[in-house]
Amino acid sequence: MALTSCCQPKDGPTILALKHDLFRLAFAGIAASGLHRVAASRLRGLGAVLMLHHVRPFGHGDFAPNRLLEVTPDFLDHALARAVALGFQFASLEEVVAHVRDGGDGPPRLAVTFDDGYVDNLEHALPVLRRHGVPATVFVTPGFAERTATLWWLDLEHAIAASREVVVDLGAGEERLPCADDAQRSAAFERIYWSLRSGPEERLRSAIARLAARAGVDTQATVAQLCLDWAGLARLAADPLVSIGAHTMTHPMLAKHDAAVVRTEMAQSRDAIVERLGVPVRHFAYPVGDPGSAGPREFAMAAELGFEAA
Repeated sequence: MALTSCCQPKDGPTILALKHDLFRLAFAGIAASGLHRVAASRLRGLGAVLMLHHVRPFGHGDFAPNRLLEVTPDFLDHALARAVALGFQFASLEEVVAHVRDGGDGPPRLAVTFDDGYVDNLEHALPVLRRHGVPATVFVTPGFAERTATLWWLDLEHAIAASREVVVDLGAGEERLPCADDAQRSAAFERIYWSLRSGPEERLRSAIARLAARAGVDTQATVAQLCLDWAGLARLAADPLVSIGAHTMTHPMLAKHDAAVVRTEMAQSRDAIVERLGVPVRHFAYPVGDPGSAGPREFAMAAELGFEAA
């Protein structure tokens, strides 16, 4: 059973907007025809996984390329209520795995997960989960809790937001990208992000670290502000609705690394969580989650390491 996570969709923001409009029109047509009611029982499968990152009030300007990683508390509240109206039964990942193995009788299940271990999961998401009695799994990256790993996708956003121009080498010599307004910032982010995502992770992280340093971005302060430390994670894990999963030590794109690194990242993240939080860790989430970040090798290794679902 594979449950994937991501930092950005596979396509860039411009293509994503076009796809969003096409899907919106298609779903509107289906709703108008009533076909969704006829087809639901046959097409919705055994259930779904609602994969989230941030739950918090929106507080950004127009340049917010990572906004797709967040929803508001009101949106989550509405989504959970809507799921009940649609006939879903909330379930933990443990229950979802059992549901699949047993053949999937009964109503479709809905599991809720959160990636990375953010402060807002505790402050904003948990009260909504409690209101609905919904269990959730939080996939923790120990490097974020220990402030030894960075949120590079946010470091890139912050570096561009703090600059009038960025200078970056994307493989063909230095490029100067203007960042004087939101349109230029969005174009610069899209150019840098997708170019670096397609290559080695070492190049991505080093290039973004240089951009952040030049722009005066405190990358460790970003992690400290947004991510729960071990004490905060312990508070979250103490809630009976919350289970904890592993999400690697440093949030790498695993498929870009050799097998020894992958095994270490996966196994040590589980071991660190068990040691620091004293909770069982049965599930794993692959960082980023696209085919360039996790594939058959990683799926097999998750099984070999004893994870029940990943």
